[in-house]
Amino acid sequence: DGSFGDMIYFYSINNPGLIIDIALGFFIIFLFIDLTMINNLAKFSHHTGMIILGAGLIKHHICNANLMRNGADFSVFINTSMEYDGSDSGAEPTEAVSWGKIKSTARAVKVNLK
Repeated sequence: DGSFGDMIYFYSINNPGLIIDIALGFFIIFLFIDLTMINNLAKFSHHTGMIILGAGLIKHHICNANLMRNGADFSVFINTSMEYDGSDSGAEPTEAVSWGKIKSTARAVKVNLK
């Protein structure tokens, strides 16, 4: 879940070099190197915008990164996902505004393609 990832990100701020060992040592995953970079880039930017082609995981993490800075200044979502399926992929920009991922004053649009 995205919230779990956010909690690990917040924890890693005070505990740099966080390593999570899963599957009893068979795999070692260095978590959130990319996620930390995306979150910090958004958090420390004066202005941000999102142009997201596609959906799913990448849409979720880019929108969440903008939550760290009280929302993006503009957004364009381009995908084939529909709102009625209840997924984050199909969500309209107003959903991201309600979570603080896009500023309420931002220009936001979703282009739905078939």
